[in-house]
Amino acid sequence: MVRILLTTLIAVHGVIHLFGFLKAFHLVKFDAIAQPVSKSFGIIWLAAFFLFAVTLVLFLFQHRLWWAPGVIAVAVSQFLIFAFWQDAKFGTILNVIILAAAIIAYSSYSFKKGVSEEIVQMATLSGNTDKTIVSKEMITNLPPTVQNWLVQSGAVGKERVQNVYLEQEAEMQLKPEQKNWTPAKARQYFTVQPPAFNWWVDLKMNGFIDVIGRDKFENGKGEMVIKLFSLIPIADARNSEKIDQATLQRYLAEIVWFPSAALSPYISWEKVDDTSAKATMEYNGTKGSGVFHFDEAGNFKKFVAMRFNGEKTIEWTVIATKSEKRNGVKIPTECEAIWGMENGDWTWLKLRVTHIQYNNQKMPLVKHE
Repeated sequence: MVRILLTTLIAVHGVIHLFGFLKAFHLVKFDAIAQPVSKSFGIIWLAAFFLFAVTLVLFLFQHRLWWAPGVIAVAVSQFLIFAFWQDAKFGTILNVIILAAAIIAYSSYSFKKGVSEEIVQMATLSGNTDKTIVSKEMITNLPPTVQNWLVQSGAVGKERVQNVYLEQEAEMQLKPEQKNWTPAKARQYFTVQPPAFNWWVDLKMNGFIDVIGRDKFENGKGEMVIKLFSLIPIADARNSEKIDQATLQRYLAEIVWFPSAALSPYISWEKVDDTSAKATMEYNGTKGSGVFHFDEAGNFKKFVAMRFNGEKTIEWTVIATKSEKRNGVKIPTECEAIWGMENGDWTWLKLRVTHIQYNNQKMPLVKHE
Protein backbone atom coordinates (compact mmCIF):
# COMPACT_ATOMS: atom_id res chain seq x y z
CA MET A 1 0.00 0.00 0.00
CA VAL A 2 2.78 2.41 0.93
CA ARG A 3 4.67 1.57 -2.25
CA ILE A 4 1.58 2.23 -4.36
CA LEU A 5 0.97 5.60 -2.72
CA LEU A 6 4.60 6.68 -3.06
CA THR A 7 4.71 5.50 -6.68
CA THR A 8 1.60 7.55 -7.47
CA LEU A 9 2.95 10.61 -5.67
CA ILE A 10 6.30 10.55 -7.53
CA ALA A 11 4.57 10.01 -10.88
CA VAL A 12 2.04 12.82 -10.42
CA HIS A 13 4.65 15.22 -9.03
CA GLY A 14 6.94 14.47 -11.99
CA VAL A 15 4.21 15.06 -14.57
CA ILE A 16 3.39 18.43 -13.02
CA HIS A 17 7.00 19.47 -13.68
CA LEU A 18 6.62 18.39 -17.30
CA PHE A 19 3.75 20.84 -17.69
CA GLY A 20 6.04 23.61 -16.45
CA PHE A 21 8.31 22.88 -19.43
CA LEU A 22 5.41 22.69 -21.87
CA LYS A 23 4.09 26.05 -20.64
CA ALA A 24 7.50 27.70 -21.09
CA PHE A 25 7.58 26.64 -24.75
CA HIS A 26 3.89 27.47 -25.29
CA LEU A 27 3.01 23.86 -26.06
CA VAL A 28 0.09 23.73 -23.62
CA LYS A 29 -1.89 26.12 -21.49
CA PHE A 30 -1.08 25.49 -17.82
CA ASP A 31 -3.13 27.76 -15.58
CA ALA A 32 -1.85 26.17 -12.35
CA ILE A 33 1.18 28.45 -12.78
CA ALA A 34 -0.14 31.93 -13.46
CA GLN A 35 3.30 33.50 -13.68
CA PRO A 36 5.08 33.47 -17.04
CA VAL A 37 7.76 30.78 -17.37
CA SER A 38 10.89 31.62 -19.34
CA LYS A 39 12.49 29.04 -21.60
CA SER A 40 15.51 28.88 -19.25
CA PHE A 41 13.22 27.94 -16.37
CA GLY A 42 11.38 25.63 -18.74
CA ILE A 43 14.55 23.58 -19.18
CA ILE A 44 14.87 23.33 -15.39
CA TRP A 45 11.25 22.14 -15.14
CA LEU A 46 12.08 19.49 -17.77
CA ALA A 47 15.20 18.44 -15.84
CA ALA A 48 13.11 17.98 -12.69
CA PHE A 49 10.64 15.85 -14.67
CA PHE A 50 13.42 13.56 -15.93
CA LEU A 51 14.90 13.27 -12.44
CA PHE A 52 11.53 12.23 -11.01
CA ALA A 53 11.08 9.83 -13.95
CA VAL A 54 14.43 8.16 -13.22
CA THR A 55 13.53 8.03 -9.53
CA LEU A 56 10.21 6.38 -10.34
CA VAL A 57 11.75 3.73 -12.60
CA LEU A 58 14.43 2.83 -10.06
CA PHE A 59 11.85 2.76 -7.28
CA LEU A 60 9.56 0.45 -9.27
CA PHE A 61 12.46 -1.94 -9.91
CA GLN A 62 13.44 -1.69 -6.22
CA HIS A 63 16.93 -0.51 -7.04
CA ARG A 64 19.01 0.08 -3.90
CA LEU A 65 20.05 3.58 -5.08
CA TRP A 66 16.67 4.98 -6.12
CA TRP A 67 16.97 7.56 -3.37
CA ALA A 68 19.97 9.30 -5.01
CA PRO A 69 18.16 10.83 -8.04
CA GLY A 70 15.17 11.32 -5.74
CA VAL A 71 17.11 13.69 -3.48
CA ILE A 72 18.41 15.65 -6.50
CA ALA A 73 14.91 15.79 -8.00
CA VAL A 74 13.50 17.20 -4.76
CA ALA A 75 16.28 19.82 -4.59
CA VAL A 76 15.62 20.99 -8.18
CA SER A 77 11.88 20.91 -7.61
CA GLN A 78 12.10 22.96 -4.45
CA PHE A 79 14.27 25.54 -6.24
CA LEU A 80 11.49 25.91 -8.81
CA ILE A 81 8.85 26.11 -6.08
CA PHE A 82 10.72 28.98 -4.41
CA ALA A 83 10.97 30.72 -7.79
CA PHE A 84 7.23 30.31 -8.40
CA TRP A 85 6.18 30.30 -4.76
CA GLN A 86 2.77 31.91 -5.09
CA ASP A 87 1.55 29.24 -7.51
CA ALA A 88 3.66 26.22 -6.55
CA LYS A 89 4.13 26.45 -2.77
CA PHE A 90 1.93 23.40 -2.02
CA GLY A 91 4.39 21.26 -3.96
CA THR A 92 6.64 21.58 -0.93
CA ILE A 93 4.42 19.06 0.88
CA LEU A 94 5.02 16.47 -1.83
CA ASN A 95 8.75 17.19 -1.79
CA VAL A 96 8.88 16.70 1.97
CA ILE A 97 7.15 13.30 1.67
CA ILE A 98 9.46 12.14 -1.15
CA LEU A 99 12.54 13.43 0.69
CA ALA A 100 11.50 11.59 3.87
CA ALA A 101 11.11 8.34 1.91
CA ALA A 102 14.51 8.90 0.24
CA ILE A 103 16.20 9.50 3.61
CA ILE A 104 14.72 6.28 4.98
CA ALA A 105 15.86 4.38 1.87
CA TYR A 106 19.36 5.84 2.20
CA SER A 107 19.48 4.88 5.88
CA SER A 108 18.49 1.31 5.03
CA TYR A 109 21.12 1.17 2.28
CA SER A 110 23.77 2.56 4.62
CA PHE A 111 22.84 0.17 7.44
CA LYS A 112 22.96 -2.89 5.19
CA LYS A 113 26.19 -1.72 3.58
CA GLY A 114 27.72 -1.47 7.07
CA VAL A 115 26.57 -5.01 7.89
CA SER A 116 28.09 -6.30 4.64
CA GLU A 117 31.40 -4.65 5.52
CA GLU A 118 31.31 -6.34 8.92
CA ILE A 119 30.70 -9.70 7.23
CA VAL A 120 33.62 -9.16 4.87
CA GLN A 121 35.81 -8.43 7.89
CA MET A 122 34.56 -11.62 9.59
CA ALA A 123 35.41 -13.67 6.51
CA THR A 124 38.84 -12.03 6.29
CA LEU A 125 39.66 -12.81 9.91
CA SER A 126 38.56 -16.40 9.46
CA GLY A 127 41.52 -17.55 7.44
CA ASN A 128 41.27 -21.16 8.64
CA THR A 129 41.04 -23.52 5.66
CA ASP A 130 41.07 -26.70 7.76
CA LYS A 131 39.58 -29.57 5.72
CA THR A 132 39.70 -32.05 8.59
CA ILE A 133 37.05 -34.78 8.57
CA VAL A 134 35.37 -35.32 11.94
CA SER A 135 36.14 -38.85 13.14
CA LYS A 136 34.85 -40.93 16.05
CA GLU A 137 38.32 -40.76 17.59
CA MET A 138 38.08 -36.96 17.73
CA ILE A 139 34.94 -37.02 19.90
CA THR A 140 35.96 -39.62 22.50
CA ASN A 141 36.73 -37.01 25.18
CA LEU A 142 33.24 -35.53 25.01
CA PRO A 143 30.37 -36.62 27.30
CA PRO A 144 28.56 -39.69 25.87
CA THR A 145 25.37 -37.74 25.12
CA VAL A 146 27.34 -35.16 23.12
CA GLN A 147 29.15 -37.93 21.25
CA ASN A 148 25.77 -39.48 20.48
CA TRP A 149 24.50 -36.12 19.19
CA LEU A 150 27.46 -35.65 16.85
CA VAL A 151 27.02 -39.15 15.44
CA GLN A 152 23.23 -38.90 15.18
CA SER A 153 23.39 -35.47 13.51
CA GLY A 154 25.70 -36.77 10.80
CA ALA A 155 28.58 -34.43 11.68
CA VAL A 156 30.94 -37.40 12.14
CA GLY A 157 32.39 -38.37 8.81
CA LYS A 158 32.00 -34.90 7.35
CA GLU A 159 34.33 -31.92 6.99
CA ARG A 160 34.56 -29.61 9.99
CA VAL A 161 32.51 -26.48 9.45
CA GLN A 162 34.50 -23.23 9.25
CA ASN A 163 31.77 -20.79 8.26
CA VAL A 164 27.98 -20.82 7.96
CA TYR A 165 25.40 -18.79 6.06
CA LEU A 166 21.75 -18.98 7.17
CA GLU A 167 18.48 -17.53 5.94
CA GLN A 168 15.55 -17.49 8.34
CA GLU A 169 11.87 -16.61 8.44
CA ALA A 170 10.62 -15.60 11.84
CA GLU A 171 7.78 -14.30 13.95
CA MET A 172 8.70 -12.03 16.84
CA GLN A 173 7.19 -10.23 19.81
CA LEU A 174 9.17 -7.21 20.96
CA LYS A 175 7.33 -6.95 24.29
CA PRO A 176 5.69 -9.55 26.58
CA GLU A 177 2.35 -7.74 26.36
CA GLN A 178 2.35 -7.80 22.55
CA LYS A 179 -0.53 -9.94 21.28
CA ASN A 180 0.18 -10.17 17.57
CA TRP A 181 3.25 -11.71 16.00
CA THR A 182 5.47 -9.54 13.80
CA PRO A 183 6.79 -11.29 10.65
CA ALA A 184 10.51 -10.98 9.99
CA LYS A 185 13.23 -12.21 7.67
CA ALA A 186 16.81 -12.66 8.79
CA ARG A 187 20.24 -13.58 7.54
CA GLN A 188 23.01 -14.86 9.74
CA TYR A 189 26.71 -15.48 9.27
CA PHE A 190 29.01 -17.54 11.50
CA THR A 191 32.71 -18.26 11.60
CA VAL A 192 34.21 -20.93 13.86
CA GLN A 193 37.87 -19.91 13.97
CA PRO A 194 37.63 -17.33 15.42
CA PRO A 195 34.09 -17.66 16.83
CA ALA A 196 31.86 -14.88 15.50
CA PHE A 197 28.37 -14.25 14.17
CA ASN A 198 26.47 -11.43 12.52
CA TRP A 199 22.67 -11.57 12.48
CA TRP A 200 20.61 -9.08 10.49
CA VAL A 201 16.80 -9.01 10.76
CA ASP A 202 14.10 -6.95 9.03
CA LEU A 203 10.70 -6.66 10.73
CA LYS A 204 7.59 -5.33 9.02
CA MET A 205 5.23 -3.95 11.65
CA ASN A 206 1.64 -3.06 10.68
CA GLY A 207 2.67 -3.26 7.02
CA PHE A 208 4.29 0.16 7.25
CA ILE A 209 6.69 0.50 10.19
CA ASP A 210 10.06 -0.98 9.28
CA VAL A 211 12.39 -2.08 12.08
CA ILE A 212 15.90 -3.36 11.40
CA GLY A 213 18.07 -5.12 13.95
CA ARG A 214 21.61 -6.44 14.03
CA ASP A 215 23.24 -8.63 16.66
CA LYS A 216 26.96 -9.26 16.50
CA PHE A 217 29.55 -11.31 18.37
CA GLU A 218 33.16 -10.78 17.35
CA ASN A 219 36.50 -10.88 19.14
CA GLY A 220 34.70 -11.87 22.35
CA LYS A 221 32.53 -8.72 22.28
CA GLY A 222 28.84 -8.34 21.60
CA GLU A 223 26.55 -5.69 20.13
CA MET A 224 22.76 -5.45 19.81
CA VAL A 225 21.29 -2.66 17.66
CA ILE A 226 17.64 -2.00 16.71
CA LYS A 227 16.60 0.93 14.50
CA LEU A 228 13.24 2.25 13.36
CA PHE A 229 13.24 2.82 9.59
CA SER A 230 17.00 2.00 9.75
CA LEU A 231 17.38 5.53 11.09
CA ILE A 232 16.06 6.07 14.62
CA PRO A 233 17.85 4.03 17.33
CA ILE A 234 15.46 2.04 19.54
CA ALA A 235 18.16 0.02 21.27
CA ASP A 236 21.94 0.10 21.14
CA ALA A 237 23.65 -2.23 23.59
CA ARG A 238 27.43 -2.62 23.58
CA ASN A 239 30.56 -2.11 25.70
CA SER A 240 29.10 -4.23 28.50
CA GLU A 241 30.33 -7.49 30.02
CA LYS A 242 26.72 -8.69 30.27
CA ILE A 243 26.06 -7.98 26.59
CA ASP A 244 29.33 -9.72 25.67
CA GLN A 245 28.30 -12.77 27.70
CA ALA A 246 24.73 -12.76 26.30
CA THR A 247 25.91 -12.75 22.68
CA LEU A 248 28.51 -15.44 23.47
CA GLN A 249 25.75 -17.62 24.95
CA ARG A 250 23.70 -17.05 21.81
CA TYR A 251 26.63 -18.23 19.70
CA LEU A 252 26.99 -21.27 21.95
CA ALA A 253 23.30 -22.18 21.64
CA GLU A 254 23.37 -21.84 17.86
CA ILE A 255 26.20 -24.29 17.24
CA VAL A 256 23.35 -26.80 16.92
CA TRP A 257 23.23 -25.56 13.31
CA PHE A 258 26.88 -26.60 12.82
CA PRO A 259 27.51 -29.39 15.37
CA SER A 260 31.20 -29.91 14.57
CA ALA A 261 31.86 -26.61 16.40
CA ALA A 262 31.36 -28.62 19.60
CA LEU A 263 34.99 -29.70 19.11
CA SER A 264 36.27 -26.12 19.25
CA PRO A 265 39.05 -25.53 21.81
CA TYR A 266 37.18 -22.62 23.39
CA ILE A 267 34.24 -24.90 24.38
CA SER A 268 34.51 -27.34 27.29
CA TRP A 269 31.90 -29.98 28.12
CA GLU A 270 30.68 -31.51 31.38
CA LYS A 271 28.20 -34.37 31.78
CA VAL A 272 24.99 -33.48 33.63
CA ASP A 273 23.06 -36.73 33.16
CA ASP A 274 22.45 -39.35 30.48
CA THR A 275 20.67 -36.91 28.15
CA SER A 276 22.21 -33.53 28.93
CA ALA A 277 25.60 -31.84 29.11
CA LYS A 278 26.82 -28.42 30.21
CA ALA A 279 28.91 -26.47 27.72
CA THR A 280 31.15 -23.61 28.83
CA MET A 281 32.57 -21.26 26.23
CA GLU A 282 35.40 -18.85 26.94
CA TYR A 283 36.94 -16.55 24.37
CA ASN A 284 39.02 -13.40 24.67
CA GLY A 285 38.01 -12.77 28.27
CA THR A 286 34.28 -13.45 27.84
CA LYS A 287 32.79 -16.56 29.40
CA GLY A 288 29.32 -18.10 29.40
CA SER A 289 27.63 -21.47 29.69
CA GLY A 290 24.43 -23.35 29.08
CA VAL A 291 23.00 -26.87 29.18
CA PHE A 292 22.25 -28.85 26.03
CA HIS A 293 19.41 -31.38 26.30
CA PHE A 294 19.00 -34.33 23.94
CA ASP A 295 16.60 -37.25 23.60
CA GLU A 296 17.76 -40.82 24.06
CA ALA A 297 18.48 -41.16 20.34
CA GLY A 298 20.85 -38.16 20.44
CA ASN A 299 18.62 -35.55 18.80
CA PHE A 300 18.93 -32.00 20.14
CA LYS A 301 15.86 -30.95 22.11
CA LYS A 302 16.67 -27.67 23.89
CA PHE A 303 19.33 -25.33 25.25
CA VAL A 304 18.90 -23.64 28.64
CA ALA A 305 21.03 -20.83 30.09
CA MET A 306 20.85 -17.99 32.57
CA ARG A 307 21.18 -15.03 30.19
CA PHE A 308 21.05 -11.23 30.42
CA ASN A 309 17.92 -9.85 28.73
CA GLY A 310 18.52 -6.10 29.01
CA GLU A 311 17.29 -5.71 32.57
CA LYS A 312 18.50 -8.71 34.53
CA THR A 313 19.73 -12.26 34.13
CA ILE A 314 16.91 -14.79 33.72
CA GLU A 315 16.39 -18.24 32.25
CA TRP A 316 16.56 -18.37 28.46
CA THR A 317 15.49 -21.49 26.58
CA VAL A 318 15.76 -22.42 22.92
CA ILE A 319 13.57 -25.37 21.92
CA ALA A 320 13.81 -27.35 18.68
CA THR A 321 10.27 -27.91 17.40
CA LYS A 322 11.35 -29.56 14.15
CA SER A 323 14.60 -31.07 12.87
CA GLU A 324 15.60 -32.01 9.34
CA LYS A 325 18.68 -33.00 7.38
CA ARG A 326 20.33 -30.15 5.52
CA ASN A 327 23.55 -30.72 3.57
CA GLY A 328 23.66 -34.19 5.12
CA VAL A 329 23.54 -32.86 8.71
CA LYS A 330 20.49 -33.13 10.96
CA ILE A 331 19.81 -29.73 12.51
CA PRO A 332 16.88 -27.90 14.14
CA THR A 333 15.04 -26.18 11.30
CA GLU A 334 12.27 -24.73 13.46
CA CYS A 335 12.89 -23.29 16.91
CA GLU A 336 11.28 -21.22 19.64
CA ALA A 337 13.08 -18.93 22.09
CA ILE A 338 11.58 -18.37 25.53
CA TRP A 339 12.34 -16.01 28.40
CA GLY A 340 11.40 -17.28 31.87
CA MET A 341 9.65 -14.17 33.20
CA GLU A 342 8.40 -13.75 36.78
CA ASN A 343 4.77 -13.83 35.65
CA GLY A 344 5.23 -16.77 33.28
CA ASP A 345 7.18 -17.88 30.23
CA TRP A 346 7.32 -15.50 27.29
CA THR A 347 7.84 -17.10 23.88
CA TRP A 348 9.20 -14.14 21.96
CA LEU A 349 10.64 -15.79 18.85
CA LYS A 350 9.59 -18.51 16.42
CA LEU A 351 11.95 -19.10 13.53
CA ARG A 352 12.39 -21.39 10.58
CA VAL A 353 15.66 -22.02 8.75
CA THR A 354 14.90 -21.70 5.05
CA HIS A 355 18.46 -22.02 3.74
CA ILE A 356 21.86 -23.00 5.12
CA GLN A 357 25.31 -23.30 3.55
CA TYR A 358 28.58 -24.52 5.02
CA ASN A 359 32.17 -23.62 4.19
CA ASN A 360 31.51 -21.02 1.52
CA GLN A 361 34.57 -19.60 -0.16
CA LYS A 362 32.73 -16.28 -0.32
CA MET A 363 29.78 -15.72 1.99
CA PRO A 364 26.73 -14.00 0.42
CA LEU A 365 26.34 -10.40 1.54
CA VAL A 366 23.32 -8.46 2.72
CA LYS A 367 21.64 -6.88 -0.30
CA HIS A 368 21.42 -3.10 -0.12
CA GLU A 369 17.83 -2.69 -1.37
